[in-house]
Formats: sequence, C-alpha cells, structure tokens
Amino acid sequence: MSKSAAPALAVALLLLAAGCAKNQPAPAASASPAATMTEEQKTLYAAGLILGRNLEPMSLTPAEVEIVAKGFGDAATGKTPQVELQTYGPKVQELLQARQLARAGGEKTKGQEFASKAAGESGAEKTASGLVYQALTAGSGASPKATDTVKVHYRGTLTDGKEFDSSYKRGEPVEFPLNGVIACWTEGVQKMKVGGKARLVCPSSIAYGDQGRPPMIPGGATLVFEVELLEIKK
Repeated sequence: MSKSAAPALAVALLLLAAGCAKNQPAPAASASPAATMTEEQKTLYAAGLILGRNLEPMSLTPAEVEIVAKGFGDAATGKTPQVELQTYGPKVQELLQARQLARAGGEKTKGQEFASKAAGESGAEKTASGLVYQALTAGSGASPKATDTVKVHYRGTLTDGKEFDSSYKRGEPVEFPLNGVIACWTEGVQKMKVGGKARLVCPSSIAYGDQGRPPMIPGGATLVFEVELLEIKK
C-alpha cells in the first residue's frame, strides 16, 4: 500500500467503526459500554481504536471529525460527493504531514525547556548532541563500546511522565547491539558501567525525529529513559 493511500483508508475504516457504533443502542447508565456489545461489535470498536490512533497525529478537532464523518457517510450511502476525490484525495497526505510538522514544533519547544531544566540538576551533564546524562546509581563494572551487545532493563516516558515502554513491566530485560538503537542510547549507555543506572533525556534529533512513533511517541518528542546496565554480552 502506498503512503498516500494509507491515511485515506485509515480515515474511512475509522469512520466505518464509528458509524457502526452510532447505530447501536445506548448502554444502560449502570453498565460499561463494552458490557452491552456483542463480540462482533467489540471487534469493530477495536478496529476504530487502532485506526483512530493512526489518525491521532492529525490532531483533529471534534468539528473536523464531523466533517470527515460526513464525507464517509456520503460515500457509504452513495450520495454525490461534495468535493472531487481526485483533486482532494491526494491532499490527505499533505494535510497529515503539515499537522505532524506543526505538532513536532510544539513538542520540540516543550522538550527544550524540559532538557534545560534537567541539565541543571545535580550530577547532570549535557553533551554536544543534546543528550542530558545523569548517573542515578554508580556501576562498578566495565563500560560498553558502540559495537557491543548489552543487556538492560529500562523505562521510557514522555516529558509529562506518560510511560510508553518498560522492560520492568514485561518482567524481562532486553538485549541489543548498542549501535542498532537510537543515537541517544548508543551515546548514553556507553557512559555507563555494568551494575549502574542512569537517566537519559533524549531530544528528538537523537531519538525518533519529527516522525515519532505514533501513537505512543509524537513527532518531535523528547524522551526520558531510566536505564539499568545489567551485562555486556560477549
């Protein structure tokens, strides 16, 4: 599937799920919505969640969601389109990119403020790349090289504290080649010693850039990791 087709398809499928939900009777006040759904309805709702998360980077307002719903409804019921799809269909990707860039700019501003504050904390250092490194627990073992494979536990959050990943929650550390991850990790983990724990504040330029990793990591986001270096694999 082409990149330009994907957002348009996501819009259509999301609104299909939303339309199905609208046609269902309202749940009783004492019951959760899911409790009144059939298995098929729950599956349709799940489709809406997945596709809605794909659209989240567009930052649609409620009024804009209604406009998109109108377009879907007209197409689904065979009504005459109010705009030429050949003209405006390709513009969906353009709008998505414009919204992503605008949002990334806001995220970068927030991230710069957060990183500046973090760099001022006791024991923190800011490197030329923009990484803010702060040792939390001193290790006593060796430090890895970029070409090494390491075993770590970690927790990743956004600057507002929202967690997007955690090996601790999964109950299992991870192993990876240090030169095969985001630049922030490649640089930061090399500063650690086995048995140590550190905090890495990673600006988007050395993390996931303007694209981010939707839906959990928005474009331009500064990421915060607490990393525990358990082992350098030989």
